[in-house]
Amino acid sequence: MHSTMRIGLVTGTMVLASIGLSGCSSIEQQRGFLVDQVLAASVQPGIDNKESVRGTLGQPTLTSQFGDEIWYYVSSRTAQKPFTTPKIDQHQVMTVTFDEAGNVATFETTGMENVVRLRPNRNETPTLGIERGLLEDLFGNIGQVGVPGGV
Repeated sequence: MHSTMRIGLVTGTMVLASIGLSGCSSIEQQRGFLVDQVLAASVQPGIDNKESVRGTLGQPTLTSQFGDEIWYYVSSRTAQKPFTTPKIDQHQVMTVTFDEAGNVATFETTGMENVVRLRPNRNETPTLGIERGLLEDLFGNIGQVGVPGGV
């Protein structure tokens, strides 16, 4: 009976440890365009046009609004550890530029080298005006409401 308790204790400990460790694994998410390298490699400048690119890669993630017509296919994979914010670990942008006739002029792929990590400044923005304290904010309007000729 003593060895049965020991086996049960060891098994229970192993089960609890595996449950605890599974909670520490990262959560991965694919965002945006799902890249198929074979299909992406088949897009050829001078040969393909808008219809063939749309048929091969699908609808672009976004398109240019001004200047030359450019289609962007954006793909990102994020990883998130428990209780943290997601971080991009893979990023790819495929850029397809078209000429006036609608044929592919250029096809480029960029990756993590173009990702910029911004850290916003958390300081206060200086503003013009009167610096008022808490008591002035709370009691500053007493007697001001309903005064004849007041604004």
